[in-house]
Order: sequence, then C-alpha cells, then structure tokens
Amino acid sequence: QMEDPIQLKEEGNKYFQASDYEKALQSYTQAIKLNKDKALQAVLYRNRAACFLKKEEYAKAASDASRAIDINASDIKALYRRSQALEKLGKLDQAFKDAQKCATLEPRNRNFQETLRRLGANIQEKVNARGTLRIQFSTDSRVQKMFEILLDENSDKEKREKAANNLIVLGREEAGAERIFQNNGVNLLLQLIETKNPELILAAVRTLSGMCTGHKARATAILHYLGIDSICMWMSVDNEEISLAVCNLLQTITDCLLGQGKEEHHGKEEALVLDTKKDLRMITMRLLDMLVSKKVSGQGRDRALNLLNKNIPRKDLKDHDNSRSIFVIDNGLKKILKVVGQIPEMPDCLPLTENTQLTASVLLNKLYDDLRCDPERDNYRLICEEYIKSKIDPQDMDKTLHAVQIVSGVLQGPFDLGNKLLGMKGVMEMMVALCGSEREIDQLVAVEALIHASTKLSRATFIITNGVTLLKEIYKKTKNEKIKIRALVGLCKLGSAGGTDYGLRQFAEGSTEKLAKQCRKWLCNTSIDARTRKWAVEGLSYLTLDADVKDDFVEDEPALKAMFDLAKASDKTILYSVASALVNCTNSYDTKELVPELVQLAKFSKQHVPEEHPKDKKDFVVKRVKRLLKAGVVSALACMVKADSAILTDQSKELIARVFLALCEDPKDRGTIVAQGGGKALIPLAVEGTDVGKIKASHALAKIAAISNPDIAFPGERVYEVVRPLVSLLNTERDGLQNYEALLGLTNFSGRSDKLRLKIVKEKALPDIENYMFENHDQLRQAATECMCNLVVNKEVQERFVADGNDRLKLVVLLCGEDDEKVQVAAAGALAMLTAAQKKLCSKMTQVTTQWLEILQRLCLHDNMEVQHRGLVIAFNLISADKELAKKLVESELLEILTYVGKQEDHPKKQHIISVARDCLTKCMDYELIKPLSQA
Repeated sequence: QMEDPIQLKEEGNKYFQASDYEKALQSYTQAIKLNKDKALQAVLYRNRAACFLKKEEYAKAASDASRAIDINASDIKALYRRSQALEKLGKLDQAFKDAQKCATLEPRNRNFQETLRRLGANIQEKVNARGTLRIQFSTDSRVQKMFEILLDENSDKEKREKAANNLIVLGREEAGAERIFQNNGVNLLLQLIETKNPELILAAVRTLSGMCTGHKARATAILHYLGIDSICMWMSVDNEEISLAVCNLLQTITDCLLGQGKEEHHGKEEALVLDTKKDLRMITMRLLDMLVSKKVSGQGRDRALNLLNKNIPRKDLKDHDNSRSIFVIDNGLKKILKVVGQIPEMPDCLPLTENTQLTASVLLNKLYDDLRCDPERDNYRLICEEYIKSKIDPQDMDKTLHAVQIVSGVLQGPFDLGNKLLGMKGVMEMMVALCGSEREIDQLVAVEALIHASTKLSRATFIITNGVTLLKEIYKKTKNEKIKIRALVGLCKLGSAGGTDYGLRQFAEGSTEKLAKQCRKWLCNTSIDARTRKWAVEGLSYLTLDADVKDDFVEDEPALKAMFDLAKASDKTILYSVASALVNCTNSYDTKELVPELVQLAKFSKQHVPEEHPKDKKDFVVKRVKRLLKAGVVSALACMVKADSAILTDQSKELIARVFLALCEDPKDRGTIVAQGGGKALIPLAVEGTDVGKIKASHALAKIAAISNPDIAFPGERVYEVVRPLVSLLNTERDGLQNYEALLGLTNFSGRSDKLRLKIVKEKALPDIENYMFENHDQLRQAATECMCNLVVNKEVQERFVADGNDRLKLVVLLCGEDDEKVQVAAAGALAMLTAAQKKLCSKMTQVTTQWLEILQRLCLHDNMEVQHRGLVIAFNLISADKELAKKLVESELLEILTYVGKQEDHPKKQHIISVARDCLTKCMDYELIKPLSQA
C-alpha cells in the first residue's frame, strides 16, 4: 500500500492511459485521502472527474470538477470536464457558461469554439421546443402583475417606473404582445392613458406601438378599439414627448396598413382580408382636420403635417399610383393652404411652432411633385387660385393679408406654381402697396412675400423697379426690428440678384460691411425671437458674397456661435442660409476660369471684368477655414445633416458637402473633423442628394479615408458604407485629384481586413483600379498599384489572376520593371503575395512575358532593400513551387545573384534579405540542383 500521493497520482495516470478506469479511480481516491497540498488536490479531483466521465457517472464528474475549480478558478481542464458533465446531465446553460470561460482563457482552441457552437444550437433548440408554453404562463402572470402595480395609485414610484419599462419591453416581443392583447391589455393600457399621468401615458403608448409593429391584424384592431379621434386628440396635446410617441404609434399603424415593416407569419391572419384602404383614408382625413383645428397644439399640427409628408406622396416615382396625393389635394389642399396663410402676429392665428408653416410648404411641394400630368397640375393650381381669390377683399385688409401670406408660403414650396400665382391679377401690385401701408403687420407680411418672390430674376426686375425704394424707406423709418431685418434681407437678396460680388457692391453703394455688421448684431441678440434672428442669417448668406464681409464674419466668434446654435435646431430656410454663408466664407462655390483673351476683349469693349478680391486668395481662405473649425463648424454641420428629410433639401446637402470638402483640404485638420463627427455626417451626403453634392461629399470622405485610421474615423459597420462613395470617384469623368485620393482611401481600407477587401471587390472596383495601373500619370499608377498590392491578399482577387484569358499578372510583372521605385515596391509586393498564395501563378508568371526573368533579376539586385527583399521572396516562391522551374532559375544568372547575396556577412539591417537568399539556395540544394560548397 503506497502512502505517497504523487506516486499514487502517477499510478492512476498509467491506469487511465491503459483505459483501466476503475483502478485509476481507486488510485486517485487514495491519493486524495492522503494528500494535504492544495494544488495537487485540484489536479487529483480533476483527474478523478475524467474517470467518472469515462464511466458515465456525470453527477460525480461534475462534483469533482467543481471541487478542483473551487481550489483553482482558472483550471481550464476542470472547467471543460465540468462543462462536458453538465451537458450530459441536461444542464445546457451551465455547461455553456463553463465552455465560454474556457474559450475566453484559450480563444484559439478550436475544440472549445466547437463546443460553444454546439451548446448554443442545442440551447436554442430546447428553448424553441419548450419555450412557448413556459412563456405563455409566465407572461400572463407578469402582465397581470405589471398592470396591478401601474393602476394602483399607492404603488411605489420606483416600482411603477420599473413596471412601465417592463411593459414596453414585453410589448415589443411577439409572445408578450400577443399575451397583452389576449388578456384585455388594450383596455388596461387605455386606463393608463386616462390617468393623465405623463409617465404612464408614455409607457402605454410605447407599449401599443410595440404591439402594432409588423402585425396588420393587431394594428387594425387596436386602431378601431382606441379610435382615430382619440389617437389624434392625444397627439394634439401640448407635450412634446407624448405628442411624438403618439405620432410614432400612428406611423407604426400606418406602416402595417401599407404592408411595410417586418414580414408577417401569423397563421390564421393570412386568411383574413383586411380593408386597409378605408382605414388609411380615415386616418388621412382626420390628419387633415387636425391642420385647421384650434384645439390642436402647434406640436400636434407639426406631427400631422409630418405624417402626411411621410405617407402621402409616392416614395418611388416609378410607382404609377399617386391616388393618395390626389385624394389629399381634393379633400385637404385648402386646409394646408390655410396653415400656410396663418399670420402669427394676428389674434385669430392657429397654434403654430416655428416650423409649422415651412413644413406645410414642404408638403405642398411634395404633393405638387407627385402629380403625373398637366391636367392634375392644372387642378392643383385652380384650387390654389380659387382659394386665394376668396381671400382677396379690398374692404377687409386682414383677409387680403392672408392671401399674400399664402402666395409667400407657396413660393417656399412648389416655386413654379408660386410664380404662376404671382402672375394673378393684382397680386404683385398688392404686395408692393402693402409695403407702403402704415400698419406694421402689413409691412411685415409684404416684405416677406417680396423676399420670396425676388428669387426669380424676372420677378426681381419688377420688384427692383417698384419695391426697392419702399424697402429702403421701410428700413430707414421703421423702429420694429422684425420689419427692419426683413427689409434688409430683401435689399440684400435683390442686390445679389446678379449673383456677383460686384452686383451687390453696386447696389449697396459700398455699404455691405455696415449692413453685415447690423445683421450680426441682430443674430447675437437673444432677446429677439428666433424666427427674426433667422432672417439675419439669410441676410448674411447674401452679404458674405463680399470678401470683406466674410472675413469680418469669421472673426466674430459670438456671431458664428449664434448662427451654429440656430442651425442645430432649425428649419429648411435657416439650414440653406447657414450653408450658403459657409460656402461663401470657405470659397467652396464653383468659379469659372477666366480666359485671358476674353478678359482683354471685355476691357477693350469697356465691359466690367470681375477681379479676384485680395481677401479671396488662398491664404485668406485658409485662415477663414481655421477660424470656422475653431468655432465648432463641424459639430454644427453634423447636426444639420441629421435634420428631417423634409427640412434638409438636396440643395442644402450639396452646400454642406462643399463646406466639408473645403474644411478637409488641410490634412492636419482632418483629425479634428473626424473627432467632431464629420466622418459620420459625410456618409449620407455621399449617398443622397444632387450629383454634384454626392461627388463633393465622396471626395471629402476620400480625403479623410486616405490618411485616417478607418477604425477611428468610421467605427463599426460604418466603414463599409464609405466604400461605395470612394469607388464612385474612380471614374474618368472625375478629376485626377479625386481619382488619386479615392485610390489612397481604398488602399488604406484594403490594408485593414479581408472583409473590407471583399466589400471593395463586390462594389466592382477591381476593373477601375486595374485601369489606373495603366495610367500615364505616375501618382495615379502608383496609388492604384499599392491598392492592388493590398487587395491580392483576398482569395477572390487571387482567383481572378489565376483565371485564363486575362493580362492581370502580366501587368503586375511589367510594373515590377518600372523605373518608379514606389510603383516597383507595390507591384513586387503584389507579385510576392500572389506567387506565395497560388502556385499556379508561379508557372504562369514565366509565360506572360519574355522579360519576366530579366525583371526578376533586376528586383533581386535592386538598390532599394524593400524592392530587393520582395524580389528575393518572389524567387523563393518560384523555386518552392516546382523543381523544373527551380532548375530554370538555377541555370540562369539568378543563381549568381542568390549566391552573392547569401554569402554576405550577417547584418541586422540586411538580415531579412540575406536570409531569403539563403533559403532559396537551401531549397535548390534540397532539389539536388546545386551542391554545398564543401562538396563542390
């Protein structure tokens, strides 16, 4: 009988290896009894657990493994054995936790990873098999308990909040939503809404939204149970959070009725035929009624307009059905016009927010754009004309004022239609006459209308002739800041009608700096209402055409900050005006290159020739950009990009993209732009908007992508969204700089991961990159070759080189023989990776060109160690691939080169080169193509 625990352990190990598990068990048990060392005790328990596993005594195996883990929590063998035992005992979740710990300790262990996958699949299968019944009973009791807590006025506040949040989560799960619905839940949620407690109302509405999501039958039932009138009434309340939540509920219901959202698989529901058109029309009619109801809050009116904006016009003009727009025009166009015609300063005005009328103008524009033919557009125009005529009354100036306000609102929506309405008999004359009125409200409305009307140059001519004198008089005489600032903007807008700095200076008689100073003063005055301060920004958007004005403006930090603050929470007009001012300040507008001969001809004929202002030269522009960055322009632009699509127009997107491109010009500033959210903001600008705007945004993205760490600049999945904009710049219609910087960005991306390389290939960038490898321009050829060097790591790219009938490999081989070292480095790197990964390419390389051997020898003797190293690696790959190929190389001068390099003394800087040469020689000796020096 042995009494040494270590000897007993060794004996047990021998028995275990011989598959005598009973005797191994006895040895380990005896050792456990005699042992006093904790570390050894853990090993003994772990080993005994292995015996129990073999004997299929899983409870004992789990117990022994647990004892070992109690002593050493990171005992990976004990953890894995306990996981195996627990799995056999059916305790899959506990087994999964142990396997997860093992995989954390040894992430590369395939056995652990496989166990995790198997256990995960088994757990899911078990949940799917038994979960439904268990969830049903547990959910019923949870729902009941939550409602009891919420409806009990004496419940603790913290408990009620927790119950409310749990209810929302439950409503988002299919099983939970169905249990709430089946257990009188909608009625109980209605009781929560009727408590008038904002927190409970929010919880109830959000739960209902979850229950409706993706379930047409349930959404329809909830709509009818609650009633559209009640839903619209809740949306009308003067509480932004509740109003928005109810709006989201109604949008969810609408999505279901339109058949949008997630796919539905609800068994019996598929057999139901739901009349969704009737419900959709009922919702639309009620939303239109909300527009003209005095009981509806400004926020509620905005929600109704937003829902109409989102759901009525077609999303895709290829869809021929525009019946929803026709229905709204026939039944609600006059109601929308009534909102547009409201005058906030008048006592009978409907409750509005700052954005209500602009959102209504956007809806008018979307409806007009959704019409398919002239008869439909004529009907739209006739309804507008009829409504405006009904408001014109020489005996009632207030009524007439509404007519002018409607025209002003339409000019901000469908502009062509607004222009036609301006042509109605007496409308323009009425606007000019109102400017001369003694009443301030008349002046206010008329001046705004003149500003919107003057956008069209033909109309501006009429206004310059008839209204400029009045505007000047109003500006000088009025003490009302609201009117004064609008008059100033009208003068600025008319002054810049020619679109040139010269035209503005001539009009303003050299006083642009003074006018701009006044605008900045108004902008910074927080005691003036935001709507009026926005007009100051619009004034600056015209005045900053003057180089002196833009220079002064960017030096005025308070004015910049005030403008950025307004832009972060503003409407379409302010976004466009801010973007315009920034485009002027950064000189990011397109400028026509002056042809010297034409300039001389113009001077000869005594025509004015616009000259570049000294402050529009590069040094001044760079300083202005630096000042804007310091003032926080990037965060303001990022906020503007997040604006609702109805507010952020394609024209505004283009202007913002231009500004971003100007800001990205200096590589030193790109880190700041990324840190303040510029990289993220540029992605949607590169995908949507005008063609020019998308190109400008893509170019700005390319500048960032070229030098930034993609993981920081575009974290997570966002980086994959950047690839398409970069590829879009690889086009012969783009200029060389755009091509070059796009290639640099793609090179940077392709060096990060194979997933990114695959994304570049899927975006069909490979042919374009290959074309640029033929380019005569050295930098473009170099950038394209470097990009290809990274891409060839991808197997799919390699397969394209292997495929018959293409010259890809030939191109790379020939580029290795270029005089440009940078091109050689990239091409040799690509060839080294290709020949290492694909043996077929080693023999193919010798067939693509007769110059291959000469090029290879030049690489192996290159003065640039990086090129030389890559050449030697290619040689090694060729030698390793095939003995016959190796023989061909040995019979050439390459053997002398390899011998010369291999015989050099060891040197730290050259060691990687020497080692590869020696490996080549060793491989040749293995083939017995050459003999060691001692045997020669």
